[in-house]
Amino acid sequence: MEITTLDALFEHELKDIYDAEKRLTKALPKMAKKAETEELRGLFEEHLQVTNQQIQRLEQIFELIEVKPKAKPCAGMKGLVEEGEEIMGAEMEGDLRDLAIAGAARKVETYEITAYRSLQAMAELLGDQEVQDLIDETLREEEEAEQRLTAICDQLLQNASGEEEEEDEESIDEEDDEDLTMEDEEEEEEINEDEAVPAGPRTPGKQPGRK
Repeated sequence: MEITTLDALFEHELKDIYDAEKRLTKALPKMAKKAETEELRGLFEEHLQVTNQQIQRLEQIFELIEVKPKAKPCAGMKGLVEEGEEIMGAEMEGDLRDLAIAGAARKVETYEITAYRSLQAMAELLGDQEVQDLIDETLREEEEAEQRLTAICDQLLQNASGEEEEEDEESIDEEDDEDLTMEDEEEEEEINEDEAVPAGPRTPGKQPGRK
């Protein structure tokens, strides 16, 4: 595909992010289903609705630039979604699973934010204020979602760290108990040895009827 003008590049990138958002509408329900914490699950469910609105905005932009809405396969989002599915299929549970899923979602948001900032810069150069406004609205939503994901990740990281510390303390306590038990057994053996009276030499007595 030959791209020789800024308009053509804008159209190319618009089709790319259009495909990315459509892929995300299929991935978000799966992520919500796998999430265990209510806050993370709620964020995914809410962002699904937001993503559908963003797709509608993209279609408005297509209309404004007089181009038929069409998705161009987005290799970047395809790879991120596949990576997220791999993480969701891994043997993890609790906060650790949610931390991994939230981390994968943050990668998606970073990708989208970069894409919309690029579109925003091109729209500004092209001088279409209405297109800029639509992109700005979506960009704000993506930045807000990324901030919320970051906060959730920080909390999950603290929870996971606290659980590991508790496990380490329990392991130390178990080792201390084993050491104390061994010491008690050794002390008991020493006491038993001290209390045992050794048998002395036997003194032969006189046999009856003998002088």
